[in-house]
Amino acid sequence: MKTIAITIEEDILGRIDRLAGKHGGGTRKRSHVIRTAVREYLTRVERLSEEERESEILRKHRGKLARQTAALVKDQAKS
Repeated sequence: MKTIAITIEEDILGRIDRLAGKHGGGTRKRSHVIRTAVREYLTRVERLSEEERESEILRKHRGKLARQTAALVKDQAKS
């Protein structure tokens, strides 16, 4: 783990401290709240980015996928 310094608005820091206070308070708990929030934010942003990438692939190949699907359904209907 690495220690860093950040600048944060006082109202946000107050909210963090209130949340950390519910779980024992103190600087160590504040750091835990911030690390957890950043981790969850990064996970969400990475997941959204991956979903956007996948959506773009589907949009790009929509016609081809539709034709392949239709062919498969037609083939299965023959059976």
